[in-house]
Amino acid sequence: MPTLSPAPSGEPHRHRAVAESFGLDPQRYDRTRPTYPPALAEAVLADLPGRRVLDVGIGTGLSALPFAALGAEVIGVEPDPRMAELARRRGFEVEIARFEDWNPAGRVFDAVISGQTWHWVDPVAGPAKAALALRPGGRIALFWNVFQPAPEVAAAFGAVYRRVETGLPFDPWSTDPMAGQQMLMQRVVDGLARCGAFGEVRQWRTDWAREYTRDEWLDLVPTSGGHHLIPRPRLDELLAGLGEVIDAAGGRITVGYATVLLTATRTDATRLDTAGHDPA
Repeated sequence: MPTLSPAPSGEPHRHRAVAESFGLDPQRYDRTRPTYPPALAEAVLADLPGRRVLDVGIGTGLSALPFAALGAEVIGVEPDPRMAELARRRGFEVEIARFEDWNPAGRVFDAVISGQTWHWVDPVAGPAKAALALRPGGRIALFWNVFQPAPEVAAAFGAVYRRVETGLPFDPWSTDPMAGQQMLMQRVVDGLARCGAFGEVRQWRTDWAREYTRDEWLDLVPTSGGHHLIPRPRLDELLAGLGEVIDAAGGRITVGYATVLLTATRTDATRLDTAGHDPA
């Protein structure tokens, strides 16, 4: 359930245990998480003179695939070696590091991208490091898949979450996912503004849908942030309840998604130092 699991306190980057939980079962993450529409990569790469791309939090490589399909040279940064191994099997070069600690070593890129990941990056140090890695005129592109539930599905799933004592500090069905996403993206915009090296932030969106069988949806649920903390008996109870909802709907549900993208141009021609500061 992408972008349905806000971290406590509204500062996801401070909750590393949740951020690093996705590598507990990288194969499940890779087979269940939704990919990104080709139009996303086309929008990001449009008008750039080069196609050298840095993927922050490349994970298993899902975020990099549409860019590679357009001929981009993608290098990934990923803190979890378990996730990185799958991306490497896809042919991507991946360096193991938290992005805040990663050293570009003088390399510059045409685009810095991040799919479903940037909210786990420090909102001050992240933009500074991205600016350091981008050539003047380069583009930062941060994107997410946001679940757009049908009202009846949201209500039924929400009832299951309320019935099962999951121990989660949040109810992923209690609010509109897009409203929560907009709050998250505003923090991202504020962080880019504080950096001082980027121009106006632009937003892009495309809507699409995917049909899930009962088994496909239940395979996806445990990959949502924080669900690894649910005790196994409670998780089994939760999955059984969600399965009953899908069975009642005929064994399949159609899930709406919105892919949302924030982009900004590296406008300051001055090179930043390794801490992200103007050396002058």
